[in-house]
Amino acid sequence: MPETITDRTVFSLLEVQRSIQKTLTDRYSSSFWVKAEMNKLNYYKQSGHCYPELVEKQQGKVIAQMKSVLWREDFVLINKNFLSYLNEPLKDGIKILFQAKLMYDPVHGMSIRILDIDPSYTLGDLEKEKMESISRLINEGIFDQNKLLPIPLLPQRIAVISVESSKGYVDFTEVLDNNPWRYKFFHYLFPSLLQGEKAIDTIRFQLARIKKVIDHFDVVAIVRGGGGDVGLSVYNNYELSRAIALFPIPVITGIGHATNETVTEMVAHANAITPTKIAEFLIQRFHNFSVPVMQATEKVTDRAKRMVLDERNKLRSEVKLFRSVTATVTLEHRNHLNNAGGLLKQQAKYLLKVYRDELAQVQLPEATTAFLKDQNNTLLQLEKNVENMSPEKVLQRGFSITMKNGEVIKDAAQVQEGDVLETRLANGVIRSTTLSDNKK
Repeated sequence: MPETITDRTVFSLLEVQRSIQKTLTDRYSSSFWVKAEMNKLNYYKQSGHCYPELVEKQQGKVIAQMKSVLWREDFVLINKNFLSYLNEPLKDGIKILFQAKLMYDPVHGMSIRILDIDPSYTLGDLEKEKMESISRLINEGIFDQNKLLPIPLLPQRIAVISVESSKGYVDFTEVLDNNPWRYKFFHYLFPSLLQGEKAIDTIRFQLARIKKVIDHFDVVAIVRGGGGDVGLSVYNNYELSRAIALFPIPVITGIGHATNETVTEMVAHANAITPTKIAEFLIQRFHNFSVPVMQATEKVTDRAKRMVLDERNKLRSEVKLFRSVTATVTLEHRNHLNNAGGLLKQQAKYLLKVYRDELAQVQLPEATTAFLKDQNNTLLQLEKNVENMSPEKVLQRGFSITMKNGEVIKDAAQVQEGDVLETRLANGVIRSTTLSDNKK
């Protein structure tokens, strides 16, 4: 009860709080629906309760703000409903239409208790964000920019944005590294969050890192798997989609779902849906190159074999023909040469006879005859002198030749005691043994 102090009615703080509490309870006795942006969820894992921070913005400025509470049992049901309806959990930064009940506590003040949230309203807002992102990218003329980039003939060097421990990343690398055709791939991981609001900034950060070393890579692969379809709304974000659309090399996405394509997947060079499909997409590029090459190799080999066989048969025919022709030509030329040789001999004999007869009729001058006679006598004397100098004539004059082992002895130093010597005379040979040598 209020008290009177110097003619003034005075209320205690508790009385004022209780009065406000009663007024609000009477005025807001039933629940009501409110739309607002859940700026932060403020989920406490230990208790399971949430204390969402609700705001209303106008032209980017906060014009209203209020604390709220979402008890654990309500949160579990609402979050389950969201996952079923949106494939998205309750999270920061989404617009919600919620059923609320006003609460006022003398100690903690006024707050709103969230009883339920309509996921269809949030879905509409997420879809609106998606359509706005698409519209902005189209208006900027960059929606298809990454799609139009030429992908290398053999995309071998891959920058991977993923989580090292994720199943999708493991599947992706195993399919690439263990392909049965033994195609060689180089892949390097740029680790990033792949869902939740923080995924937007971390993926963009890794794209910026890759851009600095862009010459080392052929494509970028965004690999997400093992998380189901939950948390995909971040891939409708305009800033993230724009970064991918403007990226200077092809970006391939495999974020793990087959329905409700996100903006990021729309603007990427290719959407392979799953990590395994990305790997198969890259392997297929190698197939597209290697299969025609292999077929061409087989055709060239077959054609070369046939050409060699054809040329071998042609050569054999030509050799056979050549042998036949050359045999005939050789025989003809041999007969011709034989005939020519016989004729030449006859002509030579005839000419010699003619010249001999002519010479016999020629009378040489007397001086020439005398000169030839003197020269003939000189030659006869020289012949006699040479004959007198022959070994036989020398031996007949009493000389001898001593030899050892067929070698003529010219010096006593050539002979040693015990050597067997041969002495050749004009008539006969004497063999002797050296008893002593005198080399002085």
